[in-house]
Amino acid sequence: MVREHYHDFGPTLAAEYLAERHDVHISRETLRKLMIEAGLWKDRAARRPRPYQPRYRRDCRGELVQIDGSKHWWFEDRGPQCTLLVYIDDATSELMHLQMVESESTFSYMEATREYIERHGKPVAFYSDQHSVFRNSRASAARGDGMTHFGRALDALNIEIICANSPQAKGRVERANGTLQDRLVKAMRLEGISSIEEANAFLPGYMVRHNARFARPAFDSRDLHRPLALHDDLRAIMVWREQRTVTAALTLHYNKAMFILEPTEIARELVRKRVMVCEYPDGRLEIQHEGHVLPYRQFDKMRQVKQPAIVENRHLDAALLLAKQIQAIAPHHRQRNNNAPARRDQPTHLFPEPEVPAKIDGRRLGGAKLKRGPRLSQAELRARGTLEFVKAR
Repeated sequence: MVREHYHDFGPTLAAEYLAERHDVHISRETLRKLMIEAGLWKDRAARRPRPYQPRYRRDCRGELVQIDGSKHWWFEDRGPQCTLLVYIDDATSELMHLQMVESESTFSYMEATREYIERHGKPVAFYSDQHSVFRNSRASAARGDGMTHFGRALDALNIEIICANSPQAKGRVERANGTLQDRLVKAMRLEGISSIEEANAFLPGYMVRHNARFARPAFDSRDLHRPLALHDDLRAIMVWREQRTVTAALTLHYNKAMFILEPTEIARELVRKRVMVCEYPDGRLEIQHEGHVLPYRQFDKMRQVKQPAIVENRHLDAALLLAKQIQAIAPHHRQRNNNAPARRDQPTHLFPEPEVPAKIDGRRLGGAKLKRGPRLSQAELRARGTLEFVKAR
């Protein structure tokens, strides 16, 4: 009866309905045991979440570095919410690098990783979550490798990137985030820090105090960080790269902006060929082909042209006014490409977001609406001398 009618009920609820609807009186404990034997219920121990087995630490410093971004009110009510990028060594629990940024983005991780490598060298592997910076879950058929721009940069440096299946798998950095959200917030409160710039100047000294208390020696004293090779140019590797085709007019399109190549001998030979658009974390943009940097001019489709003046001709004046109102209501190219990188952490860049125009009522485009006047009586029409005119018509 329970299997037929109450297979997804708990023992207590099933016992109540058996007594109420079927006049079958049985204790809930007896029913619980019967349901467990029949496979309709699991005891509390069986329903516990799957335990995560502790993972042994790596043996050497620099063998595995866990990275994560922690979004928090780091300045409490003294400043905006921002993100702390945390790099912690798996073997020693040592904070290797901290950097405060506006948000987790490819450019913010590129800049933080560049500073990490310049200070410590290249680790064997980074261990991260499945954030879109590290893992491309929608690998296109054109690329096919599933690598992100950050992943390609690490691959060029011979650094492995490993993505964890769950937050528990990278518990070292998750616990460090919790500790920092308590201790670092209070330390910055005492120092009166309320901006990202002040925080980044404070963090190196704070890491020394934190590591003196929480870091531990590795099982193996070797440091597996590797120095940069002669061909490793970090500033040229930590770049967002996209390929584009040059048109016959020596132009190419990137992020809804048109770039016009200067008509040099090299540029003229690149018609219908692919070039590389390189966008740097500091906001610079270069167009390259086989190591050559091509000079260009930019025409941004999303920047509205400001009219210096409207001529006196009344027809042209009305036409321009109507065109401006239509553009404000249904603007063209109001958003950048969805697959473009987030640029909040770049100091400057070539792609400003357009201002959202004020909402305009489309019903007013044809001019002011005429309001109907009050209805006049015949006496009032006769007094105004308009009644005879109406009758004459």
